[in-house]
Amino acid sequence: MKKPRVLYISQEITPYLPENEMATISRFLPQGIQERGREIRTFMPRFGMVNERRNQLHEVIRLSGMNLIINETDHPLIIKVASIQAARMQVYFIDNEDYFQRKAILNDEHGVEFPDNDERAIFFARGVLETVRKLRWTPDLVHCHGWFTALIPLYLKKVFYDDPLFGHAKVVYSLYQDSFKKPLNELFKQKILMPGIKPADVDVITVPDFVHISQMAITHSDAVMIGSKVLNPEVESFLRKSGKPFLEYQEPESFVEAYSTFYQDVLGV
Repeated sequence: MKKPRVLYISQEITPYLPENEMATISRFLPQGIQERGREIRTFMPRFGMVNERRNQLHEVIRLSGMNLIINETDHPLIIKVASIQAARMQVYFIDNEDYFQRKAILNDEHGVEFPDNDERAIFFARGVLETVRKLRWTPDLVHCHGWFTALIPLYLKKVFYDDPLFGHAKVVYSLYQDSFKKPLNELFKQKILMPGIKPADVDVITVPDFVHISQMAITHSDAVMIGSKVLNPEVESFLRKSGKPFLEYQEPESFVEAYSTFYQDVLGV
């Protein structure tokens, strides 16, 4: 009997980026699930704040070299990898010179959000899924953390729904208090359209802000987890009215066991 496979896609993971709720859960959850007998793969963006030398990142040549077209412009996809030795866990990094070279995450040194964060999120989401296809690794469950991963449920349910690697995968989305202030680029809805995605699939994004992008992620997910003690009230209200199965916030000392049990419920095993 094959081990269940869980694909983790996170906006932030410690020790590569500073500790916070999301980065800490994204570090210790995959390890805990792997220790419970499941196979895992873990992805995050190679934000410029990630210290490549200290963390011993290196490029995976066989996975790199693809170009992704976003807003009619080609962007080379570079894949890097590093290991967290204590966890016996590899982390794959999605990189690109246009989007991820600046020494920051989502804001500049004055706290101003980057105007291309929309395209950076699109590139990351598509880059992860194309890389998993190259790995020919079939996940049973895909767990997304943070708004930067919010397009993954949409792409899996509408673009890759008939792909043999992803067709049967369940998608879980974790909500955090990781809001951004300004709406994303006004053309965001047009930029995310691909074969398989109809305008009606993204109707919920009346404004490309944190609330509506979170609502879109909830809409296209199979289940949702609450990762922060306090959520945006509009997002939380939408979740509780959505009819989606969800897991309430879990305290740090018990979250791995609770998440593992929830996975079983979502997978029906």
